[in-house]
Amino acid sequence: MIVLEGLRVVLRRAVEADVDAILELLQSPGVAEWWPDAAREDVITKTVEGGGDTVGFVIEVEGAFAGFIQYWEEDDTAYRHAGIDVALGAGYRDRGVGTDAVRTMARHLLDDLGHHRVVIDPAAHNARAIRAYEKVGFKRVGVMRRYERGADGTWHDSLLMDLLSDDLTQGRL
Repeated sequence: MIVLEGLRVVLRRAVEADVDAILELLQSPGVAEWWPDAAREDVITKTVEGGGDTVGFVIEVEGAFAGFIQYWEEDDTAYRHAGIDVALGAGYRDRGVGTDAVRTMARHLLDDLGHHRVVIDPAAHNARAIRAYEKVGFKRVGVMRRYERGADGTWHDSLLMDLLSDDLTQGRL
């Protein structure tokens, strides 16, 4: 089993026993608006089993479930890169946990899996997430207009951010 250790977090591959906790997180206030339509079958097939080309990890802090992070890869040699999605439980926000989790995953993607670039695409109005990603070293690339459908059924802009290996910060939370 793959286990990645950050300064404050441990990331471990999600397993079937994590499905209920992940689903509860994705449907919770403060997360559901960014992850509409979270469904058990999607968590099982995409997160745990790796279907849909995503690889899911549980974020743990001192052994407790703190959130969820996943990555996907573009393997076309002309465009090879990876992307990250992350969600944190309410008690773990604004404490550096998300920053550490994203940095730990980015380091794995860049150093261990050999990607030269990692992308992330938060909703353009998700200031908390954008601040955390910038602390890791992600740079704003541009706004993707009407990129995703929100929980309210309307289309929302997202901010495309990327990180090159030279951009990755060392240990700042």
